[in-house]
Amino acid sequence: MVGDTVGDFIIQLKNAGMAKKPVVSLPYSKLKHAIADKLAQEGFVASVETNGSEAASKTLDVTLQYDAKGHHRIADVKRISKPGRRLYAKATEIYPVKFGKGRVILSTPAGILTGEEARKANVGGEELFKIW
Repeated sequence: MVGDTVGDFIIQLKNAGMAKKPVVSLPYSKLKHAIADKLAQEGFVASVETNGSEAASKTLDVTLQYDAKGHHRIADVKRISKPGRRLYAKATEIYPVKFGKGRVILSTPAGILTGEEARKANVGGEELFKIW
């Protein structure tokens, strides 16, 4: 049993990219789907699909994205808020990642947002992870 589903999700994406896998199939959850949609919107993954109809057999298929040289778009990830220690940030405390080349993903009352979107909406929340 995995206690940190978000951490497991992002590490599986990173490891699949390092192994040059085209698609990653993961157990479905609404939170993972929202995070995957945000990563697709930001260009870290190519597409996100849901397969299966029943809750027990539902999967989330994430198509990974590579650049022209064949390098995976996700160079690294850093989990910030963990199950044992939740970390929250105000809108004024959200800073750019890797001089704007990376993103911080937050869980806010307005949904899953990037750091830039949260600053523009003036909303804070739980800092899930940084990705670059």
